[in-house]
Amino acid sequence: MQVYRDDGVVLRTQKLGEADRIVTLLCRQNGRVRAVAKGVRRTKSRFGARLEPFTHVDLMIHPGRSLDVITQAEAIRAYGPPLAADYPKYTAGAAMLETAERLTPVEKEPAIRQFLLLIGGLRALGEAAEPASSLDPGPTDPSAAIGRDHRLVLDAYFLRSLAVAGYAPSLGECARCGSTDRRLTAFAIGSGGMVCESCRPPGAASPSPETITLMQALLRGDWDNAMRSERRHRVECSGLVAAYLQWHLEHSIRSLRHVERA
Repeated sequence: MQVYRDDGVVLRTQKLGEADRIVTLLCRQNGRVRAVAKGVRRTKSRFGARLEPFTHVDLMIHPGRSLDVITQAEAIRAYGPPLAADYPKYTAGAAMLETAERLTPVEKEPAIRQFLLLIGGLRALGEAAEPASSLDPGPTDPSAAIGRDHRLVLDAYFLRSLAVAGYAPSLGECARCGSTDRRLTAFAIGSGGMVCESCRPPGAASPSPETITLMQALLRGDWDNAMRSERRHRVECSGLVAAYLQWHLEHSIRSLRHVERA
């Protein structure tokens, strides 16, 4: 079979035998790909360091019977170094990689929008503000925050990835009856978002209007308004987004338990 070329982000690696690794990537053209990198655990490997998580690589891949084989790898950009030096950013990045893998369940099914979202998310995360620098800047001075809060970057990535996968939460109309006239009073994860009082199921959350406004801003990329939000609304938003994501994936995101959410 003919060798093919693609570029992708390394999502995960696992050991195989004494010197090989199985590398899981999200690629531009071929979606999620699992391939063997032979000999990369040896100290004299030609491209072992280029096939680490968070690295965007250009690849030559030979199709195999069960797993493809990586024959060449050239680094395009390593997103890992700025994250490795900052534990909150690193855990947020790990949650992004895990989510990207969960949202592309079928191997070699093209997922260009998920790929571009992941690239943009990792880039924004590396440039995000330190937690101490991203404290609420106040409604009239958004420029006081240096960059974007890494928690907001992560939540924006979650929301947009869900939207691309067809699971965008309903925030402007009732997720059950579709009404736009009735006041939306609760966020029902199983119903798909905000619901009116008549449709509210037992156990639904009652987020503040400012929290829902923040979620809408993150979903549409309105960073000026998102950065004006108060910390309590960011915390509430993060909790809702994390719960909504994991409910629709029908699987917990293990990395999320280590992400700083406060």
